[in-house]
Amino acid sequence: MASVNIYLNFKGNCEEAFNFYKSVFGGEFPYIGRFGEMPPQEGYTVPEEDKNKIMHVSLPIGEHTTIMGSDTGGQWAPGFVQGNNFSISVNAASTEEAETLFNGLAEGGKVTMPLSKTFWSENFGMLTDKFGIAWMVSFDGNMGT
Repeated sequence: MASVNIYLNFKGNCEEAFNFYKSVFGGEFPYIGRFGEMPPQEGYTVPEEDKNKIMHVSLPIGEHTTIMGSDTGGQWAPGFVQGNNFSISVNAASTEEAETLFNGLAEGGKVTMPLSKTFWSENFGMLTDKFGIAWMVSFDGNMGT
């Protein structure tokens, strides 16, 4: 069965925000990665000013709930609107479930990143559904968190 968490986007102050959330909720970051740590990708070089920005961070805030986040920039920056800077993140239990959920949510909506293998997940994709809600669907498989 899938789990659902909220994914927050920030315009350069993700680390500050998550340190604040950590001070409120307690706990530790199981993972915090920066754009400068990304493996090389053909046709893309991380700009120097973005290398220390947060690519992904997660903070468990309850037994079954984690808040996750990243800084936005580049092609994603023009769409950033404070107050509307979140997605619902669904972590599927299998590739098949990820595909079913992604395809169902995409019906009548707009796919912003097709469901595919990434360096952090067996399957990951992003879309905005026909009601304007942003979704991230993933199946980590053996790739970890």
